[in-house]
Amino acid sequence: MFYQLKDKYRRLRFLFACKFILKSKPAVAVSGSNVVLLTQLQHKDVVLALIALKTFSAHVPVGSFHILNDGSLTSEDIALLGNHFQNVIFHSMDAARSSYCPTGGCWERLLTIAELVKENYVIQLDSDTLTLAKLPEIIDCINSNKSFVIGTWDNQDFESMSQRQKQAYKVASSSVGKLHIQITAESNFDKLKHFNELRYVRGCAGFTGFGKQSFDRSFIDEISGQMLDTLGDKWREWGSEQVMSNIIVANTKDGYVLPHPKYCDCTKIKKGETVFIHFIGSCRFSVGIYAKLARKVTLELG
Repeated sequence: MFYQLKDKYRRLRFLFACKFILKSKPAVAVSGSNVVLLTQLQHKDVVLALIALKTFSAHVPVGSFHILNDGSLTSEDIALLGNHFQNVIFHSMDAARSSYCPTGGCWERLLTIAELVKENYVIQLDSDTLTLAKLPEIIDCINSNKSFVIGTWDNQDFESMSQRQKQAYKVASSSVGKLHIQITAESNFDKLKHFNELRYVRGCAGFTGFGKQSFDRSFIDEISGQMLDTLGDKWREWGSEQVMSNIIVANTKDGYVLPHPKYCDCTKIKKGETVFIHFIGSCRFSVGIYAKLARKVTLELG
């Protein structure tokens, strides 16, 4: 109860500081671009999404904006988004389901990407992200049709699934109490049929790019189905979709881990170097940096 009240107060304070975004000019869709910018969105994050998508598309040639409606968007929300983005397309959760995958927890988002990636370069962008400056690495990935993921530490690269499984197994074996799904899944990677041939990365699904035709739905169904067989309902917990997303990117041709902390979360910002920030829950509204930076870059949009 107290957390909810505090979160609501912080959100209101943030929205007041960044209300200029509501009067900013519409984001333009670039004709001829096959870049799809997708976000899964809930009602309370609409203004955050305006900021995230507009500051990002100011530096990247987006051909179409795609909104996965979690079911809470109102008709007013949809009209507002339609006014702020050219070539905006809305998707429903019900249209993206698989008997091999959990329901909820952003799995519908990943399955929507699997459909869109057949003909497009797809970028998944969380609403709580902010672009501060030019993104040359993203432009290069698009031009080279390389998938990418935002990492979690400096000089990070892909690793063998075997290596990650061994490390996670040690952690799981020495832990007491309930394990997070990420550790549980990673420690059981050896149960996957092609375990020794696969790679992995501890990235974040909040900002990920998927090259055109870089993977297909069958890969998701195969891996997720095996994890369901191994872990049962544990695989249905929040966070399993991120594990799957990381597996996908790590096993695409020429996949790329974005340089850190040039691209980072809000606990690791480096002034003068960071150009893209993911404002994860632990530090999203706890200090004023999100509102301060968001206000600055949205005012620059005009």
